[in-house]
Amino acid sequence: MICVTGAGGTVGNQLVRQLVEHSVPFRAAYHSDNKASAARARHVDAFVIDYHQPESLRAAFQGCEVLFLLGPNLVDQTRLELNAVEAAKAAGIRHVVKQSVMGAAEEAYSLAKLHRPVEQALETSGMTWTFLRPNSFMQNAVTFMAATIKTESAFYSASGQARISHVDVRDIAAVALQALTESGHANKAYTLTGPEALSYDELAAELSSVLGRTISHVSLPPDDLKQALLAERMPDELAERMLDLERYFREDRASRVTDDIRRVTGHQPRRLAEFVLETAVSGAWG
Repeated sequence: MICVTGAGGTVGNQLVRQLVEHSVPFRAAYHSDNKASAARARHVDAFVIDYHQPESLRAAFQGCEVLFLLGPNLVDQTRLELNAVEAAKAAGIRHVVKQSVMGAAEEAYSLAKLHRPVEQALETSGMTWTFLRPNSFMQNAVTFMAATIKTESAFYSASGQARISHVDVRDIAAVALQALTESGHANKAYTLTGPEALSYDELAAELSSVLGRTISHVSLPPDDLKQALLAERMPDELAERMLDLERYFREDRASRVTDDIRRVTGHQPRRLAEFVLETAVSGAWG
């Protein structure tokens, strides 16, 4: 049996969809009662977990052999995921597929430093593991930028002319599916990227072409972006993480393109242009 944590999140939701499509038995672990209840209504074996309460983790993991690990995006995410590693050992989990981030091994920026201690704990846990280290999600453009694209025909970053090999979360989920259900992935780390590295100016040009109006990318000084994030009530430490990620982009460290998605799944990763067109048809950009 597979247990999927973060089942209501961006990647976890897609992983649940793919497990259902492939008729793979699994259990979904959610942070909210409402999401768990909605999943049960769809005949999904669903648990509610609280990373601050290890007993809830052990209950969800009990009877499972394989775990997809993705903790909540909180200030103390490292500690909470370490709780999950201990609970997984106690519950008899044999293999953990952990969603991490690009650059985790080098601890190249704040988010990488957050994930690496959990990777290290898994490496010495006695369980086998697979690390998924994706670049920035294509879906983040909708999550974080669609609102101002709709209202101002503009979106904002502190990335300058950085080129980023954005990856579609459906491709991340497809790799996770293979790592959870097939042999040959034990103690391996995959860096997951799209097939090309593009700047936000190029994304703006693509959006302009598809939407039929001019969309602008405005590159802000980091301090201005931080003030905007704080104005949206983002905690200061999380805002600092975002700014450090923008620094990582500006240093051209997220432009790397890998072949890991194709090697694991057998198909090429989706291109950003495909994603833009698909989401435009759905009305995501207004």
